[in-house]
Parts: sequence; C-alpha cells; structure tokens
Amino acid sequence: VPSIGEKPRLASVRGGDREWRGRPVEWGGCLMTCDTRFVHGDGDALDAMILAGGKGTRLRSVVDDRPKPMAQVAGRPFVEWLLAMLYDQGTRRVVLCTGHLADHVEAYFGDGRRWNMELCYSRDPFPLGTGGAVRRGLDHVRGDRFLVLNGDSYCRFDRGALLRTHMRTGAAATLWLVGADDCRRYGSVRIGPEGAVESFAEKSSDFGTGLVNAGIYLIERRAAETIPTGRAVSLENDVFPALIGRGLFAVVGESPFTDIGTPESYADAEEFIAAEGRRW
Repeated sequence: VPSIGEKPRLASVRGGDREWRGRPVEWGGCLMTCDTRFVHGDGDALDAMILAGGKGTRLRSVVDDRPKPMAQVAGRPFVEWLLAMLYDQGTRRVVLCTGHLADHVEAYFGDGRRWNMELCYSRDPFPLGTGGAVRRGLDHVRGDRFLVLNGDSYCRFDRGALLRTHMRTGAAATLWLVGADDCRRYGSVRIGPEGAVESFAEKSSDFGTGLVNAGIYLIERRAAETIPTGRAVSLENDVFPALIGRGLFAVVGESPFTDIGTPESYADAEEFIAAEGRRW
C-alpha cells in the first residue's frame, strides 16, 4: 500500500450509487479498491473503535462457538467486513473492544498486519455495555475524536460528511442515521432542521417508518471521558440521551443497513454483505 503522501494512481470506478476514484490494493488476502479521496482527505489520523464484545444471546441458536461479531458472513467474520469498510475510507488504526470469547478475535486478527492496518485490543473484564467498553478503550485512542462502530451491524457511511458536520456544529457526538420502513426492532431518532438530535423513541410493537441509529458514531474524547468507569454503561440508553441539547447531532445517510442481531437478520445479512463485497 503506498504511504501517505505518495501520489496515488487514480482510476474511476463505480461504487454503490456514486462514482468515486480509487486504486486496487491488497487487503486481507483479496484485492480491493481503496477510495483515495479519504486516504488523502480529511481525518486521515482518525482512529476507530469496533465494539466486538457482545455475547449474541439471541443468535446462540445458530452461532454458539464464537463471539457474535466473529459470525461467518459471506466467507469472512462479520467484523472483517467492518474493517474493510473502514480501510476503504482511509482508517488505518482500529481498537477492537472485546469481551465474550475475546481470544477468538485476537487470535484471528493479531496485530492487523495482514490487513495493512494497526489493530489493538481493549478487553472488558466483565460486561461493560457499549458505553463502558468505549470508556475502557479510550486509553488506546489517539487524537481528540474517534469513530465508534457497533460490531454487529453494517452500513456504508461517508466519513467526510460525518466529520464535516461534527466540526461545523462543534458536536460532542455525531450519529449516522438511516431511514427504515419498520422501526420496531430499533426504535427511532428524531432530529431538528439543523441535525440536532431531539429525542429517541423506544422500541415498540407498533409498525412505523422513521430514522434509526446505524451504529456508527463520531465522538469527542472530552465527551467519552465523562462516561463512568468500572461499571456497565450504554451509549444508546445512557450516554446519548444525556447529550440531547448539549451537542448531540446526526447525519442522515442513504445507504442500506443490516445487522446480525437475530437468526433472521443473520440469514439476510449473507446476501447483503456478499453484494457489498462485490464493490471491491
């Protein structure tokens, strides 16, 4: 992979619903096309965390021998597709926040050299929730802000758009949202005209459309430092609701979203991720 600062050789290719310029690179044993706008664009040094410590209780009937983010989808562990997406947008350093069956994750990915990335690990000593895992992993993060991705969901996002909104608004945290025809499994998010998050609606048995949290966040270090240590904390239920009116913003994307939270969605993810893989 050419180093930052080396002039890339560009080729125009089609990616999803947009045309972008990229170059083929070796990644994890396969050839993919890296979007050079992001490698040489805003936020080059932006670290990322992937929350990969969940037990996957609802998934246990079909995946019971590994942590949920390591479930095989389209020939690779699900979390590997998240790393591919991050690499595509220029991220080169990722903290994997592990917990349940952490050895599986660490043994497979190692130091990340095979993927031309730098990977490090933050292991929860007991279940800390999404917020607690972020707080524990903070010591491994460089810089004043960082990306966070849920390890059991996938949605293509625009890192540049997320960062620009975050910086323009002076946000403490910025969420990536997508529209959903059925919000029952996820709950919904209401935002104002300038993108400020106004409220979260709980999961409900009532069918309805709306905006849902895609499990992708840009968080300021100063905001993450306020999360209590040593106990379970939820980003979704504790941290983000407390930031409403205090610097919580959102960007609405158009790309589809999938997750592997249930046996049904896990089965659907196979075709979805296989189609995503063909982008590279």
